[in-house]
Amino acid sequence: MPFRKVESERLSAAVVRQIELLILRGILRPGDRLPGERDLAERLGVSRPSLRDALADLQARGLLTARAGAGVYVAEVLGSVFSDALVQLFATHEEAVVDYVAFRRDLEGIAAERAAGEGSDTDLAVVDTVFRKMEAAHTKRDPSDEARLDAEFHLAIIEAAHNVVMLQLMRAMFDLLRAGVFYNRQTMFRQRTTRAMLLEQHRAINAAVQARDPARARAAVEAHLDYVAAALEAQKRGAAREEIARQRAEQARTI
Repeated sequence: MPFRKVESERLSAAVVRQIELLILRGILRPGDRLPGERDLAERLGVSRPSLRDALADLQARGLLTARAGAGVYVAEVLGSVFSDALVQLFATHEEAVVDYVAFRRDLEGIAAERAAGEGSDTDLAVVDTVFRKMEAAHTKRDPSDEARLDAEFHLAIIEAAHNVVMLQLMRAMFDLLRAGVFYNRQTMFRQRTTRAMLLEQHRAINAAVQARDPARARAAVEAHLDYVAAALEAQKRGAAREEIARQRAEQARTI
């Protein structure tokens, strides 16, 4: 008969599983520092040797990393989603930008739909809090905080959709966006009229999610990313025209 004696789970294995889930669900993020050994062992209710075994296992598998004299951190595991060669291709071919925005439109539309319909009250409160911070940052002349909160707002909605695969993939995508691989968000935010339009679009997304209206939430995300795609195309055309204008001006000086 295919039965085996039931054995109690090692404490270190239970610790491993708990930390794995916190990373998988995006609660522990790359770069987050874990509490000190004594504090963490007390929080988990395990002995320090059991905790050390668990941390050693997670470090061996690349999920945690120890920094001499600084503690244990969640590893930058998201960077491995895309190879360096693929990231370089993204950065050097303009069609990647078009495809990136289209990909976000499809996936984030689904995420907003799920968040509005299935997100908890706490999830929606987090989304609203991030939007309010973005709204406050809009009053500043420097657009960097508003641009950063733009990404945080979208990720809060993805978190509220409670799909761990989508969350981890989009975290990696937004990391590349922050690095300017696809386009520079701050360039978009430099134009005051564009900033105002983007804020209104995020307000519409937030309102639909808070109203728990899945169809309106998805439509609002799609409208926002359609605007982003059009704005990036307009920037591209404008840059090309400026280059032609400079060439003409240079030629005129030689006449």
